[in-house]
Amino acid sequence: MRAKVVILSTLLIASIGVGLQTFAQAPARVDTQVQPQLQLREPSYRLQPPDVFDLDFALTPEFNQTVTVMPDGYISLRGVGPVSIAGQTVAEATNTITKAYSHVLSQPRIAILLKDFNKPSVYVAGQVKNPGMYDLRGATTPFKAITMAGGFLDSAKNSQVVLFREAGNNMVSAKLINVKQALKETDLREDLELRAGDMVYVPQNTLSKIAPFIPRPGVGMYGTVPIP
Repeated sequence: MRAKVVILSTLLIASIGVGLQTFAQAPARVDTQVQPQLQLREPSYRLQPPDVFDLDFALTPEFNQTVTVMPDGYISLRGVGPVSIAGQTVAEATNTITKAYSHVLSQPRIAILLKDFNKPSVYVAGQVKNPGMYDLRGATTPFKAITMAGGFLDSAKNSQVVLFREAGNNMVSAKLINVKQALKETDLREDLELRAGDMVYVPQNTLSKIAPFIPRPGVGMYGTVPIP
């Protein structure tokens, strides 16, 4: 999860106009033709280092223990030894550990209780008040994520918010979301549900880009003067 956010947050946006432009110095390519499957629900959490969880043995409490996923993806189980579980869901890890203990116990009944783990989160960047990483708490949409980040700045181009999502094979999918129109029409059907690792990027509007070059009163404004 942390690695995904680092990959997305280090992408440098060259420009965003009517369409999406290619990232500069990006570790992953942006495929604007492949649209992310935004309608799918958040997949089950997968265990990873350095997650910590309790193992509860219903019939043999003397085997109850707290384990940590080590950097190599293994856990050390009492009476069994090292077992690899990194990348597995809780259900998959339960099956793996149950099989491991089936050589020691008769029909073990095991439950995993997560204690310390990487909470699913998204990254909000660009023209928002407080850019950064935010935990996903229930169903979270791009607009809700922007709200958690303090809302749009005056320099934001809220008609072209970009949702980046890892698409596998070293690819990143991108989707434009017109939040401005959705709010105006009170139609948030396009404000879709986010997944862990997504990045919501709010680009800068054109006016704010040229504002530094617009003359201001008393600061060298041009005007017409009679020629002597």
